[in-house]
Amino acid sequence: MSNALLNEKSPYLLQHAHNPVNWFPWGEEALQKAKLEDKPILLSIGYSACHWCHVMERESFEDESTAAIMNDRYVNIKVDREERPDLDHIYMEAVQILTGSGGWPLNVFLTPDLKPFYGGTYFPPIPAHNRPSWKNVLLHLAQAFSEKREEVEDQATRLLSHIEKGQHITKEADAAQNMHLNEDDLHSIAQKLLQNSDRMRGGFGRAPKFLGTFSLRWMWWYAQTYAHQESQEQVVLSVDQMLMGGIYDQIGGGICRYSTDEHWLVPHFEKMLYDNALLLRLLADMHAAQKDLGYQKDMDSIFLFLQREMTNPEGLFYSALDADSEGVEGKYYIWSASEIDALLGENASWYKRYYNVSEEGNWEDQNILHRTENKDAFAASMQLDSDAFSKKVDECNSILLQAREKRIRPGLDNKIQLSWNALMNSALSAAYLATLEEKYLLAAIKNMEAMKAHCEGWNKLKHILNNEAQENYFLEDLAFLGDALLLLYQASGNSNYAQDALKIAEIIRDEFALKNSVFYSFTSNQQKDKLLAKAEYYDGATASANSVINGLFIQLGSIFNDSNWIALAEKMNPAILAGLKQYPSSFSNWAMLFTMQMIGLREISIHPDSPYKTQILQKYDPFKLIVFAEKNSQLPIAKSIENLRPTQIQFCYKQSCYPLYQTWEELCAEHYKQ
Repeated sequence: MSNALLNEKSPYLLQHAHNPVNWFPWGEEALQKAKLEDKPILLSIGYSACHWCHVMERESFEDESTAAIMNDRYVNIKVDREERPDLDHIYMEAVQILTGSGGWPLNVFLTPDLKPFYGGTYFPPIPAHNRPSWKNVLLHLAQAFSEKREEVEDQATRLLSHIEKGQHITKEADAAQNMHLNEDDLHSIAQKLLQNSDRMRGGFGRAPKFLGTFSLRWMWWYAQTYAHQESQEQVVLSVDQMLMGGIYDQIGGGICRYSTDEHWLVPHFEKMLYDNALLLRLLADMHAAQKDLGYQKDMDSIFLFLQREMTNPEGLFYSALDADSEGVEGKYYIWSASEIDALLGENASWYKRYYNVSEEGNWEDQNILHRTENKDAFAASMQLDSDAFSKKVDECNSILLQAREKRIRPGLDNKIQLSWNALMNSALSAAYLATLEEKYLLAAIKNMEAMKAHCEGWNKLKHILNNEAQENYFLEDLAFLGDALLLLYQASGNSNYAQDALKIAEIIRDEFALKNSVFYSFTSNQQKDKLLAKAEYYDGATASANSVINGLFIQLGSIFNDSNWIALAEKMNPAILAGLKQYPSSFSNWAMLFTMQMIGLREISIHPDSPYKTQILQKYDPFKLIVFAEKNSQLPIAKSIENLRPTQIQFCYKQSCYPLYQTWEELCAEHYKQ
């Protein structure tokens, strides 16, 4: 048994290719079929690593009686959210408006002209948990579409209109009063983020708990800038609890998407590329500011996980690892006490105490490895110094990892997304700048050159790099790529990356600008099957592309001595700042970028052979812009300083350049007094 998904490239779509449901991919055939037969569309959106997507497939989409209803009453379309984030964003917003929440699987019912009229996430096969059964939903909506068509069409029209009006997020009166951040605003943002923090276990809010890396990055900057101990302690608590928890793979490295509980113990076990990129970037910030916190080993652990399980021979990164293996969530990652006894022998006793392994288990009669005691304290209880104990732990973890690799592995989503690869590229550059470990820089360069080759020198951009059939690319691809190129320029000193960032920014400006808006559309105006020109401005699992563009344009304005880029960025401010001040957790990446505008970029220009290069690269300052005085450089900012001597440093700040500094210590004494 097979359906029209059989020839697709997406691992998620291929998972459904043998369902009895007559699934179609999103495309002209299915859309025309709905119009010709005047049938509603059932649009089901998910991703390959999604546990509840697998559950609903087993319970409903593999059931022939359920499939018969779907095939008779609907045109059924399956979409991989990672292939078509544009469709996911639009229809997710529709479901959030209708139900107050969202998630995956995302099941949306559309009129033949693609307007949503009903939707939800997971539906059980029988009524449960205050949710109707999937069959009842199917039959009820098919009847409504047939017998109450006018009401259905009216609701769909009003819902789509509501989504379109969401482009304008700030009233003019609010905008006029919120042109700029000031120092009082920064203190207020910090207090609001602290108020939303879990002061016992770290992170924000209650279960389910997501990483919140944007908010933590901003809080970290605030703590370092204002010597705010409370904010620093909260960031350290949050990161430590994540890294000690079951959400982090204690023996193999890498973090899962979120925790189902407040204690970071039980994740949904999928590992997404973007989460690991964002955590690595946060750890790089923390290590750059305070190396004595000891996060370099954790950075190395994530890097080793990526190299081992998420990287192809070209240096490009895969999208995700599944939550399930052998049809069971988390089976690959959990342990019984007897397994550990057999593998570790005389070391099993202390190891089980350290990772909280018991005979009865902590999750479904098995054990999710996690730590509740500080490593140094536990080492002291064993009368070992920290280094000796770490060596013993590493040896035991290696034994368990080798044993685990003999198990049936979770599925790999081998899509290579431009946007998520760019996020990881930025994280690698940040890790290099924090540690000066060449492995990070080499991986970033290899990854960037492979992306560029797949995009034919940035002349043929596409969202999925290893799918020749896909032609679309989205704002997040270009925003994250431009940001990665600028950071890689600062890490490598290769000005070609800055030139490429300018090229990407020009495409954003020319192809994605929204009419009558300060924002940029998620979809290019050249996209053939664009459903709706819509801007995304909230920071979610990844940063809002518009917020990243804001920072990209500000930096390009400095590097290329072009105030037009800065003006484009500043036009966004009034529309966002009121929301940022009131709801900073929804605008945390915006907070970083608007703080950069308030504080100002610190342009530090050095000779490529500067004796202070190491100190300058490693200096924690998310608002510094490192420029290299290269001979014959095409960068305007570099041309103006091409005669800079190795021992000299030029420092420019808020459109003013200071007399040349002769030592790094001299510059720090004046501009980094804290």
